[in-house]
Amino acid sequence: MEIKEAQAEVDRWISQFEEGYWHPLSMLARLTEEVGELAREINHLFGEKPKKPTEKEGNLALELADILFILCCMANSMDIDLEDAFKKMMDKYRTRDAERWTRKK
Repeated sequence: MEIKEAQAEVDRWISQFEEGYWHPLSMLARLTEEVGELAREINHLFGEKPKKPTEKEGNLALELADILFILCCMANSMDIDLEDAFKKMMDKYRTRDAERWTRKK
């Protein structure tokens, strides 16, 4: 799925509800919550805080997808083309960091 397609699918989902997109600060709070959930899962899997026996198993992929969903919401609500922004961001990294790390042979 292309990023444009993901943004369109999110827009179709949100557009069926009267409430529509949340205000930017509310979406930022939601993004922060989702990143916190991802951090918790990573900490349980790779950090020093194992899950309690009563806690259900998490899913890193779904936590990342939750973040992608809210990023699409934020971009859509502000009329930002994430695909275009991503391409520009990668060009920046390719130029700025072209010689920053050791390349594989």
